[in-house]
Amino acid sequence: MDLYKLTAHELHEKLVNKEVSSVELTNAVIARVDAVEDQVNSYVTLDKENALAQAAKVDAKIAAGEKIAPLAGIPGAIKDNISTKGLRTTCSSKMLENFIPVYDAHVIKNLRADETIFLGKTNLDEFAMGSTTKTSHFGVTHNPWNLDRVPGGSSGGSAAAIAAGEAIWTLGSDTGGSIRQPASFNGCVGIKPTYGRVSRYGCVAFASSLDQIGPITKDVTDAALVLNTICGKDEMDSTSLDVEVPDFTKALVNDVKGLRIGLPKEYFGEGVDAKVKAEIMKAVEKYKELGAEIVEVSLPHTEYAVITYYIIAPAEASANLARFDGVRYGYRNVDATSAPEMTTMSRTEGFGQEVRRRIMLGTYVLSSGYYDAYYNKAMQVRTLIRRDFEAAFEKCDVLLTPTSPVPAYGINDEMDPLTMYMLDVTTIPVNMAGLPGISIPCGFADDGMPIGMQLIGKVLDEATILRAAYTFEQATEYHKVFAPLGGNK
Repeated sequence: MDLYKLTAHELHEKLVNKEVSSVELTNAVIARVDAVEDQVNSYVTLDKENALAQAAKVDAKIAAGEKIAPLAGIPGAIKDNISTKGLRTTCSSKMLENFIPVYDAHVIKNLRADETIFLGKTNLDEFAMGSTTKTSHFGVTHNPWNLDRVPGGSSGGSAAAIAAGEAIWTLGSDTGGSIRQPASFNGCVGIKPTYGRVSRYGCVAFASSLDQIGPITKDVTDAALVLNTICGKDEMDSTSLDVEVPDFTKALVNDVKGLRIGLPKEYFGEGVDAKVKAEIMKAVEKYKELGAEIVEVSLPHTEYAVITYYIIAPAEASANLARFDGVRYGYRNVDATSAPEMTTMSRTEGFGQEVRRRIMLGTYVLSSGYYDAYYNKAMQVRTLIRRDFEAAFEKCDVLLTPTSPVPAYGINDEMDPLTMYMLDVTTIPVNMAGLPGISIPCGFADDGMPIGMQLIGKVLDEATILRAAYTFEQATEYHKVFAPLGGNK
């Protein structure tokens, strides 16, 4: 039995029934990492010694007859833009290549309290700016379904680690689709919670009004388990919502009878790959069979979402990344002869091309004379996008769309930045409106690459999208297919 192929909830049962120990499980996943990591490159930093030490503590608790949390003793991995005390946190950038935080992110504190195990930190597009995981200072991550394809991004390392069996669960962050798109490309489940549902404290800021941490897992049940642990009010984050955290596993009901599922017509038009559209429509038919009601809705301002995002997000990135100046921490050029020269050279050498591009764009739209014309106008359009969703949800309970208009494309495919940005058209509006969204596997392209389906919910209504996702998952086998890197189940 390959332990690395099992889900967290399956492994929890084996741990509490003493069919397997946490040390045995952790060693099995480490062995898998050792076997395939040189092909995938999903990790920036590994922490095997501490992982095994923590596993031994969990085994001692089990041996003493003590109760353990659902994720206790189960090895996972953390996107490398989430602060981990004493463990290198780089944002996959030369700027933070040797940075070791002195504090844990709020989500890390919660996971530690539940005695989960951290195998290490996963690769990402530098400072989470990208959708390929090709802009990392630590090299390209490869898609386990086809090593010549991108894993998506920016949480490509977290999704690839799940697909390759190099972690049982992972955390990602999502600013414009960075959990859901790589989950789609890697045949995983990825959920972006409602903005404010999970504290951003300790997540290195990209765009503060859009960023959100969430899980990438093998199935919907595991996603609900991780959400249970990481959600909640945090006094260190002023945008953290003071609302009750439900037990998300109670939403895992295999029933969608009477559920109204909306299909936004703007998400099925030009630019959507024919096979992606075909698989999504097959999923729609499956929901009809299961008793759901399908309705067409419209989100008329969708066409403005990407351009609006690429004004707001770079503007906030420009402000957030101003702190990396070569003075207090991070990369510093040692040859500069003055403070201004040191800052200029440190930032030029420390940031990669895509990060520099977005900083310059953001600085421009925030500059004197342009703020009202660009940033202010973009915030007004953002309000219109949010109102579109509010109107659509008067007609339905959840929205169903492709997660990405295309399956994973080639690592060596030449694509200009604008074309690549436009591929986020189905995920970006969800962040703009602060809504929860989940991507689940729903089919395969002709070349065997996974295709993901996105379900979008109302504010704080993760329960309904989890229920809809779980019901589809129970009626299909897509989530049980293992990436060819490790052979099929």
